[in-house]
Amino acid sequence: MRAEALQPEGVRGEGCGPPLVLCCRSAITKSFQIGHQLGLEGVQKVKKLQLKAPAKVNYRLDVLGKRPDGYHELSMVMQRVDLCDEIEIALTETPGIRVVCSKAGVPDGPGNIAWRAADALVKLSGRQAGIDISITKKIPVAAGLGGGSSDAATVLMGVNELLELGLSDQRLMEIGVKLGADVPFFIFKKTALAEGIGDQLTALDQVPSLWVVLVNPGIHVSTAWVYQNLVLTSKTAPAIVSRSYGTLLEVCQQLSNDLEPVTCARFPLVSELKEMLISAGARGSLMSGSGSTVFGLFAHQAEAQQAAEEIAKKRGWFSVAVKTL
Repeated sequence: MRAEALQPEGVRGEGCGPPLVLCCRSAITKSFQIGHQLGLEGVQKVKKLQLKAPAKVNYRLDVLGKRPDGYHELSMVMQRVDLCDEIEIALTETPGIRVVCSKAGVPDGPGNIAWRAADALVKLSGRQAGIDISITKKIPVAAGLGGGSSDAATVLMGVNELLELGLSDQRLMEIGVKLGADVPFFIFKKTALAEGIGDQLTALDQVPSLWVVLVNPGIHVSTAWVYQNLVLTSKTAPAIVSRSYGTLLEVCQQLSNDLEPVTCARFPLVSELKEMLISAGARGSLMSGSGSTVFGLFAHQAEAQQAAEEIAKKRGWFSVAVKTL
């Protein structure tokens, strides 16, 4: 996660010195602040990163079978969108990892996947590092949007930068898959065909930029529960997944999710959300991941924003129009 340092004119950060704003090649936006504090022992540096961790949707999710190790063999088309959690990571003089999250019910300590991500790199570095992590949740929790995995991936990339470990994205992906199957995708930073347990990634380059409306009714769905209740059927042939999507129509033709029937059987509202989005003008609609978020694909920004606003106003649900990354 290399970046070029730029110093914007007229910008001032905390402390005596101006912040350095890093212009990243990835979709993750960050600012890198170095504050100088004068003490008896000289100048001490406090490094801080401000990052954005994007959500994802699944254009396709095929469950091909169960593996001997207990995981499921998958084939998925995964797309990032610009709904992002905000993460601040700071190096401190006090050893240890501290995580604070703005969302009630999300653990602050070792129970948070972001904490485990930082811990993995601190152990790898062999240092007594002090790391403070603050997470402002914008992505609904347990909603099929990959928020936790994205947070972990972002922390891996950020701590790698702050500790100057120089680990490649491939190495970070190898570390990340031990934390969660979706973590490597967010380090990959491209629309991808994800196979295996989700860790074998192939970039899909010919994918149009689309407007997406995300609707979450506030139902928390356990991914583990969905897979435990999934009844695998014998497929006569493996699903044919397109490697190229030139138009919105071609994306809509691929929309499919083998987990959707399981979640819909328990929460019929998910099916109603799909119908609601189609009625609001979506060209296609699908549940993302294990749910309960449902997304609709729209041809134009104005249509997407109007649909999101009307659903939020009438139902009071989380509803937002976002763009694919």
